[in-house]
Amino acid sequence: MGAGTTVRWRRRVNRWRRGVLAALICGATVLPLSGAARPDIPAPEPAALAAPTADTLEEAYAANRANAAEASRMSSAHGDRHRAAADRSMADPARRLLAFDGRGAGLATEVFGDLAHADRVAVLVPGSDTSLDTYDRFRAAALALHRQLAAQAPEGDGTAVVAWLGYETPGTVSTTVVTTDRADRAAPKLRALVDTLRGVTAPGTRLALLCHSYGSVVCARAAGGLDVADIALVGSPGTGADTTADLRTGARIWAARGTDDWVEHVPHLSADLFGTTVGFGTDPVSPDFGARVFAAGDGGHSDYFDTGSVSLTNLARIVLGETTEVTHD
Repeated sequence: MGAGTTVRWRRRVNRWRRGVLAALICGATVLPLSGAARPDIPAPEPAALAAPTADTLEEAYAANRANAAEASRMSSAHGDRHRAAADRSMADPARRLLAFDGRGAGLATEVFGDLAHADRVAVLVPGSDTSLDTYDRFRAAALALHRQLAAQAPEGDGTAVVAWLGYETPGTVSTTVVTTDRADRAAPKLRALVDTLRGVTAPGTRLALLCHSYGSVVCARAAGGLDVADIALVGSPGTGADTTADLRTGARIWAARGTDDWVEHVPHLSADLFGTTVGFGTDPVSPDFGARVFAAGDGGHSDYFDTGSVSLTNLARIVLGETTEVTHD
């Protein structure tokens, strides 16, 4: 097989793969597809803590690590070694857990960097299929961003990243991934997180939300009046809003999509179906939406936070307020 033929074959395979994924997601609007329900995993109630401050932050981290350690013991006794290992990893003394809940799919909020003294803070909001069982890939994105911020930040500027798995994400192939229901329930929790961060960080600290895939729907639902400087939407299927003006926020709205991201093939529509609004409307990278569209390179749907990528470099620039340095296609 010649080089040209190989390239054409790979392109056809990629187009077929993206088309199949898009068809599955669209099919979820009418077909209640889901995997077998996961058995309930025993875990303790989340630690009962007062809202943290800069002075009590370490105490909050320690309490949530202790909760994760107990969750690991309980899931191990239940016979779920995979979850036990995930919880045990969370309980490592080096982890900074602002929140932890081992029940069900699990929730966690993890901090990277010195939150109390940071000048710039990025909050990562994940998309579908993110849980304690798949948390490592989400954490890897947060770590990559934290390293990128440290490398790009002006000398003396402190940075921190908050990985917020603070809501029950939908399954990629399910009815929940094509409606705003999960996002509507998650939005008040995201607003509460921003309030918590404002109670910990110094006055003048600038916050940015980096929202991936379905996470962009969550950010859009929470955006109104939220005290953040920037909201970046990557790999977004839409937000449920027609334009940035509909988000009712003073934050700068950014959007990007990699050239190999299959979400490009998801129809950008919104319709009432069986009493439920399905779809998320206007494409966030289209001129009609009105976002500041930035370059994301040729990556796929899961590549926006890859080390060395165009998208990660630009996301770090957005967090750091280096808006004139952000590149565009």
